[in-house]
Amino acid sequence: MITGFEKIIEHRIKKAQKDGDFDNLPGSGKPMVLQDDIFIPEDLKLAYKILKNADCLPPEIKLKKEINEAQELLKGMEETKEKYRVLKKLNFLIMKLNSHRRSSIKFEIPQQYHTKIVDSFGVNSQK
Repeated sequence: MITGFEKIIEHRIKKAQKDGDFDNLPGSGKPMVLQDDIFIPEDLKLAYKILKNADCLPPEIKLKKEINEAQELLKGMEETKEKYRVLKKLNFLIMKLNSHRRSSIKFEIPQQYHTKIVDSFGVNSQK
């Protein structure tokens, strides 16, 4: 639902478009160049740029990539020992990522457990 203030803003924007106020603006028709380093302090920007150009990733980002790869691998697997091995690796990576964070536990990524795998080992998952 649009408030009265938002209606006024929309009306003024549409009027400016009709009047051609947005024509011939600098950069019009060109792709926007977004800076992805706006939150990096000035004294660290050069170091970050060098690391980025060298394709070096922070450990947390590497772990997230490995977690995504393991999750994708699990999607295509049948119920096997290999799936259980990959699941153990996935849970280890998630635990490692969570231990690197210095934030509240509520922001941690939950480990992945599949009931069928647990049940296949004869362990009651409802305990």
